[in-house]
Amino acid sequence: MARPLIISDCDEVLLHMVVPFAGWLAEAHGVKFQMTRQDFASALSYAETGETLAQDEVWRLLNLFFTDEMHRQYPITGAVAALHALAEHADVVVLTNLQDHYAEARTAQLAEHNLPVARVYTNQGPKGPALKAIIEAHAPTRAFFIDDIAQHIESAAEMTPEVVRLHLCGEAHVAPHIRCAHQAGAAHARIDDWGTALPWLMDQIKTDKD
Repeated sequence: MARPLIISDCDEVLLHMVVPFAGWLAEAHGVKFQMTRQDFASALSYAETGETLAQDEVWRLLNLFFTDEMHRQYPITGAVAALHALAEHADVVVLTNLQDHYAEARTAQLAEHNLPVARVYTNQGPKGPALKAIIEAHAPTRAFFIDDIAQHIESAAEMTPEVVRLHLCGEAHVAPHIRCAHQAGAAHARIDDWGTALPWLMDQIKTDKD
């Protein structure tokens, strides 16, 4: 029987990423992560010289983190309880912008944190096309998309306008500095904590059932 489907991002929505990544960079590589900058590629600099890291080096370090250091990540406050509550009324999958070979590790990571995720989908680039394919494959009664990056919310609005879109960034160090997809008109809401997001989502699901 078809059910609603929640498609959620992982990093900064379900699990903290920037803070453990920044801690590892400083500890192991002498790199400072300036989290107030919106441009991720220019946010990393060498602590000694202040020189911004080349983009290739940024990607190299990101890949190293996701290969060896994912154990440093931990749940966003309220995310585990919220997903369990939502899973009683909807199927839950994750759409994460990682290379495909990280899918198994991400699946195991989410299970270790007791996050009730039916499947992990990997993606590179804007998420609208992948979101559309996921919805077509699941054929849910209604779909909900949660992400922390405005670009992905906007891509979803363009490709799947029927989807309920929530812009949520659970990392307090980052949330005030990112572009708001709700203000841009692409998200139905911008809520940065699960204590408020859960009842909002439950209301949306309940409205669909009424």
